[in-house]
Amino acid sequence: MAKEVQMSIKMEPELRDQFMAVASGRHRPAAQIIRDLMRLYIAYRETPNALTAETILKGKQR
Repeated sequence: MAKEVQMSIKMEPELRDQFMAVASGRHRPAAQIIRDLMRLYIAYRETPNALTAETILKGKQR
C-alpha cells in the first residue's frame, strides 16, 4: 500500500523517547508500529462488544 500522507501529533518528550527506545530495541520502525496500532484500534472499534452482539442477535431473531 502506498504511503502518501503524514500525521503530526503532540506528545510528551518522555513518551516519545520511551516509544522510540522500545521500537529500536525490537528493530522495527516506529511508523510501522503506529500503523499497526491504528489498524488494531480500527478493528477493535468495528468489532461489536458482547452486549452489542447479543442485542444484534436478538433483533435478528424477531
